[in-house]
Amino acid sequence: MIDPQNVDYHEIARRGDTEVMQAFIEAGLDPELHDHRGYSLLMIAAYNDQREMVDLLLDAGADIDGTDAAGNTPLMGLCFKGHKDLAQHLIERGADVNARNNANATALIMAAMFAQTGIARALLDRGADTTLADAQGRTALDVARTTDQPKLVEWLTKSV
Repeated sequence: MIDPQNVDYHEIARRGDTEVMQAFIEAGLDPELHDHRGYSLLMIAAYNDQREMVDLLLDAGADIDGTDAAGNTPLMGLCFKGHKDLAQHLIERGADVNARNNANATALIMAAMFAQTGIARALLDRGADTTLADAQGRTALDVARTTDQPKLVEWLTKSV
């Protein structure tokens, strides 16, 4: 087993150095390794738009819906960051479009919050539940209305 204290594996994931990560995984590195903030290798790779690293980690057994300390999944992180193609890829690989974080927000609510209409469309196309509300009682439609996103309001209104 590899001692995670000696190497910054999250930096390797951030850089997308798949050859190095593959070698560590083959040597016994747990693909579910989390840093002190609760971020998994997969979250860091996704947040930094490293698709090959994301696939490597998923293929090695990383949890596509694993959460950080706030309950956010990698897909939720992409709603903040805005990597639409990678978000679509995670959805295609089976990410739960209705997962909820510690504030009961879903990826769809977060996509509305950060004006990520492309990600919101992908979530809707995969059956994201438009009726789910966060801890403050706001649905994605409520958030889209308050953040002045007419196209998303239109889509969400049709989906309700």
